[in-house]
Amino acid sequence: MIEMQVLARDGITLAADYYPHGSNHQVVILLHGGGQSRHAWTTSALRLRDRGYTVVAYDARGHGDSDWAPDGRYDVEHLVDDLLMVRERFCTEDAPAVVGASLGGMTVLAAHLLAPPELWGAVVLVDVTPRMEFDGARRIVSFMSAHPDGFANLENAADVIAAYNPHRERPVRLEGLHKVLRQRADGRWVWRWDPAFITSRFQALQQDASAGAEQFETLVELLVAGAGRVVAPTLLVRGALSDLVSHETVAEFLEIVPHAETTDVSGTGHMVAGDDNDAFTQVVTDFLGRTL
Repeated sequence: MIEMQVLARDGITLAADYYPHGSNHQVVILLHGGGQSRHAWTTSALRLRDRGYTVVAYDARGHGDSDWAPDGRYDVEHLVDDLLMVRERFCTEDAPAVVGASLGGMTVLAAHLLAPPELWGAVVLVDVTPRMEFDGARRIVSFMSAHPDGFANLENAADVIAAYNPHRERPVRLEGLHKVLRQRADGRWVWRWDPAFITSRFQALQQDASAGAEQFETLVELLVAGAGRVVAPTLLVRGALSDLVSHETVAEFLEIVPHAETTDVSGTGHMVAGDDNDAFTQVVTDFLGRTL
């Protein structure tokens, strides 16, 4: 793996991990979910590389080691343009496959409105559909908005994360939390994302039910329009325990993208790849092997 940087058009620097495969230049781009970082993909990236793909995972602006937006704005147009810049930087031959989880999947769908859909050789959406369950979306925003002053120690942070993901075993070793938390000068541990990412885009979902519903519907309309332009082979991977993507929203997705395939990964919630990486990676590699 090679740590690299990508310069966005507006000067933001994006952190990326590059996993080249010597004999295959077919690229798979991995986009993490809100509040995550590229490190959420490390195991999947290594396994995809071992299966013969060149892989790129990058931190969205305002996340991980990428720059925060100086103006505190995280418009979908910027997220899409960042994806296009990463594609331009690493893809020189065949159209890449793109795998987007949650926020990453929203970015992928929105990209189909702002750039030709033929840019993508395959599309994998991980527990995200154009019309998501409102209560599930509010739960995610509530989690990301909580604890703005961080945690006194990693034990406290682990307790909060375990409560949010009760179906996942609480980690015994806490060093892995350094990927999502950083320690401030005062010793407290805070999330590795810009709080403005939530306050500028999604806080209405939590604070005002009416305004949140209106904002949510605007996002849904954008994602539905983007999904309607998807032409590449498409796979929707749903966490069987997800409270964000339901059987109803999957059915609606299949009406919009009738050529798509769908699968549920048992025992997993919204963070499918983190809950059962073996099953997730197997599903994705099987799909890419048939379609690329």
